[in-house]
Amino acid sequence: MGAVMQRRRFVVCLAACPLAACDNTPSEEKNESTRERLVGTWLRAYDEHGTRVRRVLVLDDNGTFQEASSILPADGLVAQSLASGSGDWLFDGTNLKRHYRLINGKATAAPIVPFATFEIRFSSRTEFIGLDRVRRLEVVYERAPDGTEP
Repeated sequence: MGAVMQRRRFVVCLAACPLAACDNTPSEEKNESTRERLVGTWLRAYDEHGTRVRRVLVLDDNGTFQEASSILPADGLVAQSLASGSGDWLFDGTNLKRHYRLINGKATAAPIVPFATFEIRFSSRTEFIGLDRVRRLEVVYERAPDGTEP
């Protein structure tokens, strides 16, 4: 083998060595960074048909979530619990995906579709916007203190 071929193999080996030492690609690192930003408590508050709705979503680091909702009727009387759910979540690089295992304490079953998928983007350090392309719905979640009630 000639000297030129040996140098080429050496250069190729040197170029490959740093790549082999990396655990994650830049996009995997970005996905992990976004996933870490999502962990915590989030509040979505909005008005619907004259009723105030509050949804609290807690994304745990272990890949599970809990969600609870309440409504405050237009007459301003007592807030009522609307629904609760729990299950597993993941971030795939574009979408926050939730698979509901329990809804109102009961295991999910057909005809309920126990999935929620939102394409997300952060509008600030403390807020993200989720786009549900199936239902053509845009939602806004704000970071909330741990223990926030719906």
